[in-house]
Amino acid sequence: MGQHRGDERGDACGLAERRQRGECPAIVPVGVDARGKRKRERRQEEREPDQPQIEGAMGEREDVPSDCDALDLIRQRVGQHAGEQEAAITRLDGAKRGSGAVHARGIDAKRRNGLPMATQAGATDPDPQETQEWLEALDGVLAQEGPARARQLVERLVERAQMGGAHVELGVQTPYVNTIGLALEPRMPGNNELETRLRHYIRWNALAMVVRANETSSELGGHVASFASSATLYDVGFNHFFRAPADDHGGDLVFFQGHSAPGVYARAFLEGRIGEEQLANFRQEVDGRGLSSYPHSWLMPDFWQFATVSMGLGPIQAIYQARFLKYLHNRGILDTGGRKVWCFVGDGECDEPESLGAISIAAREKLDNLIFVVNCNLQRLDGPVRGNGKIIQELEREFRGAGWNVIKVIWGANWDPLLERDKSGRLVQLMNECVDGEYQTFKANDGAYVREHFFGRYPETAALVADWTDEQIWALRRGGHDPGKVYAAYDAATKHEGEPTVVLAKTIKGYGMGSSGEAQNIAHQQKHLDLRAMRQFRDRFAIPVSDSELAKVPFYRPPEESPEAQYLAERRRAQGSLPQRRRKSSALVVPELAAFDAALKSSGDRELSTTMVFTRLLATMVRDKNIGKLVVPIVADESRTFGMEGMFRQLGIYSPLGQLYKPQDAAQLMYYREDIAGQILQEGINEAGALCSWIAAATSYSTSNQPMIPVYIFYSMFGFQRIGDLAWAAGDMRSRGFLIGGTSGRTTLNGEGLQHEDGHSQLFAAFIPNCVAYDPAFGYELAVIVRDGLRRMYAEQEDVYYYITVMNENYVQPEMPAGVEEGILRGGYLLREDAGAADAPRVQLMGSGTILREVLAAADLLADFGVAADVWSATSFTELRRDGLAAERWNLLHSSEEPRVPYVARMLAGRRGPLVAATDYMKSFADQIRPFVGRRFHALGTDGFGRSDYRRKLRDFFEVDRRWVALAALKALADEGTLERDVVARALAKFEIDPAKPDPVTV
Repeated sequence: MGQHRGDERGDACGLAERRQRGECPAIVPVGVDARGKRKRERRQEEREPDQPQIEGAMGEREDVPSDCDALDLIRQRVGQHAGEQEAAITRLDGAKRGSGAVHARGIDAKRRNGLPMATQAGATDPDPQETQEWLEALDGVLAQEGPARARQLVERLVERAQMGGAHVELGVQTPYVNTIGLALEPRMPGNNELETRLRHYIRWNALAMVVRANETSSELGGHVASFASSATLYDVGFNHFFRAPADDHGGDLVFFQGHSAPGVYARAFLEGRIGEEQLANFRQEVDGRGLSSYPHSWLMPDFWQFATVSMGLGPIQAIYQARFLKYLHNRGILDTGGRKVWCFVGDGECDEPESLGAISIAAREKLDNLIFVVNCNLQRLDGPVRGNGKIIQELEREFRGAGWNVIKVIWGANWDPLLERDKSGRLVQLMNECVDGEYQTFKANDGAYVREHFFGRYPETAALVADWTDEQIWALRRGGHDPGKVYAAYDAATKHEGEPTVVLAKTIKGYGMGSSGEAQNIAHQQKHLDLRAMRQFRDRFAIPVSDSELAKVPFYRPPEESPEAQYLAERRRAQGSLPQRRRKSSALVVPELAAFDAALKSSGDRELSTTMVFTRLLATMVRDKNIGKLVVPIVADESRTFGMEGMFRQLGIYSPLGQLYKPQDAAQLMYYREDIAGQILQEGINEAGALCSWIAAATSYSTSNQPMIPVYIFYSMFGFQRIGDLAWAAGDMRSRGFLIGGTSGRTTLNGEGLQHEDGHSQLFAAFIPNCVAYDPAFGYELAVIVRDGLRRMYAEQEDVYYYITVMNENYVQPEMPAGVEEGILRGGYLLREDAGAADAPRVQLMGSGTILREVLAAADLLADFGVAADVWSATSFTELRRDGLAAERWNLLHSSEEPRVPYVARMLAGRRGPLVAATDYMKSFADQIRPFVGRRFHALGTDGFGRSDYRRKLRDFFEVDRRWVALAALKALADEGTLERDVVARALAKFEIDPAKPDPVTV
């Protein structure tokens, strides 16, 4: 049958040319002339008026109900295999469907699964004869020129109808069969027998890892069922498609589904890249001999490239990694042609908003270097993904509607003979009608159950397997377990141009686990298999482990001289080994601090915000001859807020299409310029996408051996709070770059109110171990921090990234005092020493960000009370705390040696008086240093919900303005007996502070 279809396509190859020479008439609907005017030429043959007939693609006559929608039938025909399959699909709405409940079931199934329905419920065909003529014409095209030409004609027909005002569309879903027909499948290269054996060994070792890790107890956990369902999907990729970095290829990027990590380790074990001791210590990492539970670059820096757990983070990252490869290529920085980004994702994982939330971007940017493989095993952790529907059909609608190329791999090769023998169309109808809950139940039982409850539903389908044994029925495979079908899908995906591709592969969760978990709701949590189940698994996959060894669950690696080992070595030579990760790239020559000289000087009479200072620092960076082109400015639709619009024309906004329009502001100096070689990544209102772009650039040193300097500036409130999971993953993946939290501070972004005013992003940053966070008050502090960040990340190649908060409040920027650089970087330094009387009461005041200016003003207020105040700038309470904790730990472990003194304690040494610290963040931010200051300490902060008002009123409300700082200082002095308590009472009155004022946290 396949050869017959191939011959038909071959005969059609020259049809268009023969038509042009007049050797063959054009195919047009009967009764339609060249100008499109219909000629009603009624046939003389007798017909029942309510039972018109059309001739199918293979010549047989078939009944069609009189209320048939012509376009509905056309849509069902187009996209199917040539020959009988077209006729079979047409019959889905034919009179042979049956009457009563069967017909109603078919209609319900079509609605449930998104199949085309008639354009109007109950509408009758006003001209069945004309409908028949159009369908016969389409049958001719299908028979002589094939499905591709038929699809093209129908698309043009729909376009013309739409132009004429008809509300029709081609739809975004196809029937529940494989996208690639049997006749179009390429032959799979390699040795299938050896690949199958190797795949079985990998399955065994993956199972053994988890079972052995949980022999003593289930404390360590682990997952078997996910990889069991996806082993073939990975295996075909490893053997034939995934390319590791080589001299002539930059290497593919593969996002592995986290729960399938045991299978990836098992293959690396066969390759000799992971030892048996490591497998035996799965999820036992503390002693340095084990393997991480999931993909983690921080824990296995030579192995895993990407953090893909928690779920949903892999897909969105993959999209932006693929886009960044195009960015590098289009800007001429790196040749990334031929590189692919593969992302393996579970069907249940697609419920995470991050999984599908950015798929339209991939289509819009024509990311044909991106391939999603969705493992549709129909189950999530607790039960079916879509028990009452079809997840594959749902995902097809989602992706196709977003503009992706969709390839469905549903049925294995041993279904092909049944589909070809299905003359009635009942089998495809039945495939469309069954829901996922039923498909899961089928595979949780046996062949007899499938015969009765699936094939037995209709006489026609029962007849297809009447001469089959139950064992043959049970052996029918799903597409995701058939390497030939998977290879065909991957081959088509890698060759597709202009669109990203998603492969929707139907599998069975817990495949091979039998009664211990295969297709069962408990499969995800299954970690233990008894001896009987292990024996069944061993026998099913022909693992060379004896009965006497079986209880030990030994790992198996074929001997080096075996055909399997030799074949695996040959595949490694051809494709390389993945995953693998590059730790270091080439170091960059970064500018010296003098390059930022303008920020080190006073701004004179001009008031500037630290946001504006940073924009100038960024401009200096992009002009630098060594690093300028490597800087990647990233914004989420807020460039003008941060004063970056001047870069639009200078650097250009990256767009793979260039600029196809004249911008509205073209006549202005700083007009909105898009360019295929643009440097700025303008992400729109999309913080998650912007951070994923940042991660792609921040890991480019590892993924592409090309260090880049990403600088993502954003509303600080919409940073860690909104995308904290991705920020944590960025640390895991050893990202390097700058995150700039703009408009920071709960009282500084004063007019925007509760949802915008950030008083805690610095605390979010503090929980990421390799995030270096600063809250500078002045431009010179900012310059010192940025320059040192460049040194640490790009010259020294430290695996850290920076979070720096900048404000939108304008004030005069002072000149940098001499010798403060170290203090700025360590987290604090003496900004102003009070030269008052030596015997006067003295207090130490500390502040950061814009509140440091309130602290300076508070020192002046205290002078009126005869109190001297030294003022400290705390550029990073977090760095001060980390230093203190490190000293504390060292002292714990080295009690016989001279104790180390935390930096903040040394900084304050010899200074009298209590310490009062105030910030524009929650009190716990400054309170981080309490254990290390060695004196009475009081922290002021902005705990509570923000609100809109003038800054002076907000700072009074949150109790962080100069009056509150001075009051806290006087109270601290009174508490230690240096001042009389009535001084505090006088201050309350003088500062007009109401003691009955409600706590800001409660208001």
